[in-house]
Amino acid sequence: MNKFKKISLAILVAFYVFAGLNHFRDPEFYYAVMPHNLLYPIVVNIVAGIAEMTLGLLLIPAKTRYWAAWGIVLMLVAFLTVHVGMIFKAPFKAEGMTITPLFAWGRLVAQFVLIYWAWWHTTDIKKA
Repeated sequence: MNKFKKISLAILVAFYVFAGLNHFRDPEFYYAVMPHNLLYPIVVNIVAGIAEMTLGLLLIPAKTRYWAAWGIVLMLVAFLTVHVGMIFKAPFKAEGMTITPLFAWGRLVAQFVLIYWAWWHTTDIKKA
């Protein structure tokens, strides 16, 4: 693995561990962006936070990296509905922050960047 990819991996690990922790630090933000018809938002938030942290940490060992990266890709695809929903709900407040239509569209585009970034870390690893 080249130096750039190692740095990218370290950033990706940190990003998902901290993103997962944020589900517990600021759960009200996540409740505000979730679709209103979603059952058990507290449980969904907890599971999402644990999944993000776990998959982020599983990116570290080469033996689990392939499956962890694919887990992140699948998780991000599942979250696409939340980001599309944000576009239709915007503008709205989430924990004192105003989610504008521009922000919501930007977040949806960023989701595809994150999907590609996680997928990129599956390309040079053989399945364990």
